[in-house]
Amino acid sequence: MQESNYPHISAAQEKKTQDNMPKVLPIIPVVDMVMFPRMQMPITVSQPDLVALLDEAMAADRMVGVVAIKKKGALGISDPDELYQAGTAAAIVKMMKASDSQAQMIVQGISRFQVASWITGKPYLKARIEPFYDIPAKGNEVEALKGSLSRLFAQMLEIAPFIPQEMAQWLRTVDDPGLLADVMASTMQSDIAQKQKVLEAASVLERLRLVNKMAARQLEIMELEHKIHAQIKGDMDKTQRDFYLRQQLKAIQDELGEKDESKVEVEEFAKKIEELNLPEQAAREAKRELNRLARMHPSSAEYTVASTYLDWITALPWHTSTQDNLDIEKAKKVLDADHYGLEKPKKRILEYLAVKKLAPDSKGPILCLVGPPGTGKTSLGRSVARALGRKFVRISLGGVRDEAEIRGHRRTYVGAMPGRIIQGIRRAGANNPVFMLDEIDKVGSDFRGDPSSALLEVLDPQQNDTFSDHYLDVAFDLSKVSFITTANILDTIPPALLDRMEVIRLAGYTAQEKAHIAKKYLIPRQRQENGLKASQIKIPQATVAAIINSYTREAGLRNLEREIASVCRGVARKVAEDAIKSATVSPKDLHEYLGPVRFVAEQSQRASVPGVVTGLAWTQAGGDILHIESAKIPGDKGLKLTGQLGDVMKESAQAALSFLHSHHQDYGIAPEFFRDNQVHIHVPAGAIPKDGPSAGVTMLAAIASLATNRPVRPELAMTGEITLRGQVLPVGGIKEKVLAAHRAKIKEIILPKVNEKDMEDIPQTVRSQIVFHFADKMDEVLEIAFNKPGKAKTGAKKAGAKAKKAE
Repeated sequence: MQESNYPHISAAQEKKTQDNMPKVLPIIPVVDMVMFPRMQMPITVSQPDLVALLDEAMAADRMVGVVAIKKKGALGISDPDELYQAGTAAAIVKMMKASDSQAQMIVQGISRFQVASWITGKPYLKARIEPFYDIPAKGNEVEALKGSLSRLFAQMLEIAPFIPQEMAQWLRTVDDPGLLADVMASTMQSDIAQKQKVLEAASVLERLRLVNKMAARQLEIMELEHKIHAQIKGDMDKTQRDFYLRQQLKAIQDELGEKDESKVEVEEFAKKIEELNLPEQAAREAKRELNRLARMHPSSAEYTVASTYLDWITALPWHTSTQDNLDIEKAKKVLDADHYGLEKPKKRILEYLAVKKLAPDSKGPILCLVGPPGTGKTSLGRSVARALGRKFVRISLGGVRDEAEIRGHRRTYVGAMPGRIIQGIRRAGANNPVFMLDEIDKVGSDFRGDPSSALLEVLDPQQNDTFSDHYLDVAFDLSKVSFITTANILDTIPPALLDRMEVIRLAGYTAQEKAHIAKKYLIPRQRQENGLKASQIKIPQATVAAIINSYTREAGLRNLEREIASVCRGVARKVAEDAIKSATVSPKDLHEYLGPVRFVAEQSQRASVPGVVTGLAWTQAGGDILHIESAKIPGDKGLKLTGQLGDVMKESAQAALSFLHSHHQDYGIAPEFFRDNQVHIHVPAGAIPKDGPSAGVTMLAAIASLATNRPVRPELAMTGEITLRGQVLPVGGIKEKVLAAHRAKIKEIILPKVNEKDMEDIPQTVRSQIVFHFADKMDEVLEIAFNKPGKAKTGAKKAGAKAKKAE
């Protein structure tokens, strides 16, 4: 359907016809169009009932009502509610009937009308109508709106040349503002609902305002379409020009005998694919991508994607391996030269070498080094690579939350690349490096996936020979890689991932071990980094011991090395200023370089008073000691706990109180103690959260000491979990706790009986200086705690003698 923009009756004729308008009109529903008065419009009907309507109208007064259907694209109506309530009365000018079910006609709009009521029935729809007339308007606003419409239409003509020029000339002669608004509204390709609003507006002024808004929006859309069309045409012209120039360039290169750079690159990739002898799946994928690359133009975006993929495929060491150093003695010397102590991990590495020597096809181990910060986990990985004669690759997993960091991104993404595993293999240039996954306990997860789940395949010797990176989309063999992971704690590692790794624990160092490491490794390294010669600075062992005891409190070595570096910098400044030629740093000089003492000896903080007992704790930074303090508050009863204790620790305190309450007669505790007093237990360092069951023994001893008014010896420490039956259960972290006790000059330690087996991990120098008591019941613990040194019963054993017996 196309609407005519030329009125065929005058305003006077329209008024005369309106006066003679019938009260009831047959209704012709029209789709996606609105008819305006004084306009001619062709309409096609294809329903038998509407054809019958036309036959009757032609036989009568030829008058019909044209009403728009509300729903866009509707094929017909079944209910008058689907029609608008306003339409245009029209006269049939001409009709041509094609068949009983189809006819075409030209109608002439006469007048607007409002539907008063619908008359439904067969064979077609009729309506009782009420014509309404234009409400004329004059004044400056009307003239301004008319001028605005003329300017908008003129701008449309410049953009849309398909609008006839004669129509623009005719519009300039129109004085009737209502007619101008109707003609403009019928011409524009606006929404039917907007045109219907114009039809229903009796006020000429309101009609002009509506049509101005429609025209402004239509012009904006046309300008945008014109801009887009111009851009597309420009791009097409540029593409054609580029194609023509490329064809000319190709012809010139052929004449000069030069090769196309893209063809050279394709030939290079084809040569590499043949030489690498790729696995079947990788070769098939590489050749498929190479064929795609050969058909692309270098300027296309897909060319870069395919070229980058082939570069990764051909750069990976599919069959390149380094030769392992299977000389066990030599490897042992390398490990001993790089690290002092760490006997367990060294032993495991040498065992792997022995197996590799006897069974060359054996798969590499998946080791997990667990220990406090600064104990040498990461540097041990470098030493392992040096001992084996392999390349070393390290990636940090701390804070990694995206699975694609491990498996890579699929090539559908812009900027996609392989995961960090494949990137590390490429950097190594060999398929059997020592691959260190640092801080595996700090891997996170979020909406992008769980990296720890992706690591399940990487760290499984039964699966990683067919590891599939999302970017490569082909299997790569990781079975020859020796993976070493590091962690501070095991609690945050998923059980399925932990099950795939062989855990080797690295406990903290003793003061003697730290002093040895400082002398052999830390002092020479810091001396060199600060530009000092061996003759310019000397740090005696007494000074190193003072730094260890008074300026550091750690299981590892980082703070110790930091303090040694501070001393070296202080001496370097004096040497640079020519104040001194050399310096021997004594313990009393440390205040000048390091400031006041940071840590006071633990024994000075301990006091032999009832209710105070020394306990042992395990932390991520190694072992530590806790002073459990208790006090009674008369006039109340129950238990009060402070010191930011966790739920498990609170339950241990409650169990200790319940045990003593139920066995008060056995320990000589008056029942009034529990009835008339509230027991308050406090664990100092209140800003630090504490939890775990290992303080149960200590809290029970503290309450018993308070209730019996008998102090526990200050040189005694203890650890262990308790039950309501008074049993002492085993706990973890024994080595770290014993080392912490040794640093604090503890002389005796009470441990659970089951933990007696852990004495093998304690260094001989420590075992020879501490008396260990092993108890499996609280009766034994309290008997040892309240006895004088040397009067403990069967639970006490000299660690030195025990160690010799075990050896």
